[in-house]
Amino acid sequence: MADKGTTTDIAPVNHADEVAAKNFDLDKFLVKLQLEEPFFCKVLRKVTKVRTEAIPTAGVLAKDGDIKLWWNPRFLASLTPKQVLGLLKHECYHLVFEHTTTRRHDPHVVWNYGADLAINSLIPEVELPEGGLIPGKAFEALTEEQLTKMTEEQVNRFNVLSAKIASFPKGEAGEWYFARLMEDEETKDALTKPVNGDGEGGQGSGLPGEMDDHEGWGEMTDEEREIAKGKIRQAVEEAVKECDKKGQWGTVSSETRGKIREAISREIPWEMILKQFVGMTRRSNRTTSRMRLNKKYPGIHSGHKRGYTSSIAVYIDQSGSVSNDELSLLFGELRNLAKNTEFVTYHFDTEVDESSETVWRSGKTPETHRTRCGGTCFKAPTVHANKNKHRFDGYLILTDGYASDPGHSRLKRGWVVTTDGAIADFMGSEVKVKMRERKAA
Repeated sequence: MADKGTTTDIAPVNHADEVAAKNFDLDKFLVKLQLEEPFFCKVLRKVTKVRTEAIPTAGVLAKDGDIKLWWNPRFLASLTPKQVLGLLKHECYHLVFEHTTTRRHDPHVVWNYGADLAINSLIPEVELPEGGLIPGKAFEALTEEQLTKMTEEQVNRFNVLSAKIASFPKGEAGEWYFARLMEDEETKDALTKPVNGDGEGGQGSGLPGEMDDHEGWGEMTDEEREIAKGKIRQAVEEAVKECDKKGQWGTVSSETRGKIREAISREIPWEMILKQFVGMTRRSNRTTSRMRLNKKYPGIHSGHKRGYTSSIAVYIDQSGSVSNDELSLLFGELRNLAKNTEFVTYHFDTEVDESSETVWRSGKTPETHRTRCGGTCFKAPTVHANKNKHRFDGYLILTDGYASDPGHSRLKRGWVVTTDGAIADFMGSEVKVKMRERKAA
């Protein structure tokens, strides 16, 4: 279940022969799904099925305004009937929980693993094809034949990732697994660093986990993602409504139904408010460009182009009210916004720890560590930000909200309040984000 970039030649995907592939009939399993798993059937009813050998396994993706399920007949023909149904459920869950659209994170290889670990917590192991990532379960031991084909570095990466996944509990959200994989430098390197300079992280590394193909998740434009999100949400909402009306959900547990309802909730996600704050603080940079015509003096003077960047300070409350999990949750969202934004993080309690300054650009993530442990004074980051207004376009304060009014800010200020914190009256009309830990897979 990893991205195409993690395909391995020492643990190849099982493929049936051409005769079995030719005789494989997906419709038979869709009918079985209709009889036994009405929810998944109703979601897949709105998905175009594409038989192809262009990908090694199967995968869902929004393409050309349509939601498609690509499936390789040689791969599906190699599975047991239960595994075929499990694979279809797996692909449905990717759509239901918006893993392919609004919840996608970078690096995409690590997000693929996180999303798959979350989904496979919901599916019985007997229904998962061999090699699927399962929280709490180490990888199958390498055979002598496999070991002869691997370098020492590849074996080390295999063992590091296997031990990490074996330590995970089941039932967490994709963002939780993603944060745990990212915060451990050894595990992150095992997934993302090239092996012998060959390709993106994981390629040729022999890491297992390939059950479905996530190629193309990162190639969609924002507009395509919104269109896909709308279509998927409508399909899921209709499926939930029909299943509730008839009282038929198949094997979907009541707990999972709650997660599905959370996924289609109309509540505005705190992540979206955060994204709006970052977007509103961007400044326009005007530069000359010979590739563009000057509208006033075409052919005589160079034209101009505009780029949009911003630098935002992030002040992190060190009083102990902000847990490492909440810090990882915030950093996970900021990581997605770092393409055109520079984040500079500081720790603070009753004063700002300037030695903790960390500049964070695209592709880099600050570590979740502490340098202070005192009380909380919101005046400290406010004064510091005002003094540095020539550097920053705005600033965020991550806190539980329990401290006194810091007074007026001369710089655009936003508040990120922890899950158990409180939004104070003095925050007034400023941007306020109440974090909410995502429980949906």
